Amino acid sequence: MLEPSIVKDEEIEFLIKDVYDLYGYDFSLYSRASFKRRVNRICVIDRFTSFAELRYTIINDPDYLKHFIEEITVNVTEMFRDPHFFKKLKEEILPQLGTYPLIRIWVAGCSTGEEAYSIAILLKEANLYHKCLIYGTDINPSVLETARSGVFPMYQMKTYSENYILSGGKEDFSDYYTANYDSVRFDKSLQEKLILSTHNLVSDSSFNSFQLIICRNVLIYFEKGLQERVFHLFDTSLENLGYLALGSKETLRFSNLDKSYHQIGNHKIWKKVDHNN
Repeated sequence: MLEPSIVKDEEIEFLIKDVYDLYGYDFSLYSRASFKRRVNRICVIDRFTSFAELRYTIINDPDYLKHFIEEITVNVTEMFRDPHFFKKLKEEILPQLGTYPLIRIWVAGCSTGEEAYSIAILLKEANLYHKCLIYGTDINPSVLETARSGVFPMYQMKTYSENYILSGGKEDFSDYYTANYDSVRFDKSLQEKLILSTHNLVSDSSFNSFQLIICRNVLIYFEKGLQERVFHLFDTSLENLGYLALGSKETLRFSNLDKSYHQIGNHKIWKKVDHNN
């Protein structure tokens, strides 16, 4: 199937300028290919037949803009996605974090919250949950509402349960939620240490100091210059000897910060060098 091309390259530039001038959302450093693909997908879904039609709606309908931002920024996520990553966290990183009196973790670009809930379960099973704070942030307020509700579709639980087992989970995964017809609600205790708020990786600054920052499969949508800016934000936010976890196609290797971190094995986890020594 051919990718739709309702919006052309030069029109994408107009669109990015409109959205920034009118509403303050800055997509100027997003990967053009990814941004264009998502805009054309929106045109197909919402039945726009021309760029002019889309542009008119964005300029004149603030409610539509909310939907547009949600579609542009949505990230596919699932609980215990890439189980080997979570196994590595459980076996090698959490024992190190357990030496701290308070563990602060930032899940950046958390979308609907599945990754944050997965981290909460890991910490519970490692008996560290009582002394942790998990900050889940996203640019999109709508997905954070889903995360706050803790309600997810029942049909996803089979995959989530399989991921959980592959990540080294020892309990019955269904103990963590209550089923209700075609949806499940995760246990309220998993939200006790979870702080959810909007945060724009493009324009917002650091808001705390962390021992672990997880940002997986978000930076692939950014151009190199924006990736570098976000890496510096994470570096500012990460304590010495803290850990940064990225997605499977993301790397610090070509960043200016590469020398300040060393990679843990062949996993996409980097440890910050102690600058005090």
